[in-house]
Amino acid sequence: MTEIILVRHGETDWNVEKRLQGHLDIALNAEGERQAAALGQALSAEPVDAIFASDLQRAMQTAQAIAAPRAMAIHIEPALRERCYGAFEGLLYGDIGKRYPDAYAAWRAHDVDARFPAGRHQAETLREFFERAMGVITRLANAYGNRKIVVVTHGGVLECVYRAAKAIGFLPARDFDIFNASINRIVWNGAAMQILQWGDIAHLKHEVLDEIEK
Repeated sequence: MTEIILVRHGETDWNVEKRLQGHLDIALNAEGERQAAALGQALSAEPVDAIFASDLQRAMQTAQAIAAPRAMAIHIEPALRERCYGAFEGLLYGDIGKRYPDAYAAWRAHDVDARFPAGRHQAETLREFFERAMGVITRLANAYGNRKIVVVTHGGVLECVYRAAKAIGFLPARDFDIFNASINRIVWNGAAMQILQWGDIAHLKHEVLDEIEK
């Protein structure tokens, strides 16, 4: 069994604005930095064998808060990036439907083979993204059998893992939370994933964050 501590990056200004990030490389904001510090503190006493992160700086900054107190290296995995949304990236969620109504309707319908218009990057279909995300997660899990690893990534990857573990596909609307800087624990037995804990943000309580600042 491989245990994976799956972490979404801390908050960014674009998260607050509800602006779609995708592959655009956005840094943590001040709150996100505090969240990452609290996350690192919450995990500080827990032995882990390796730390992996998406190469986007919001994930790397979050991973650094976990790795630095341990003097551990971060293994960079570009395949852990968020889904690429093409021309949607950089837009406020509320503006996407106005500018690209047909593509937005396909997104809302969870059309797994819809490819949105290209922007700075070529968009991925949901099917392509799911295969990429689950491919890297299972590869890392298989490589670290009977050990514990930390994977710092993005909300879309966490959603793929949750849906795969629960075998619910993408048609049902999401009824589970994906919090910034949350702790989510899964185990891999070589064939399937099981969720042990999801959406733990006890370390982000205001009194904890306030203590981080002192």
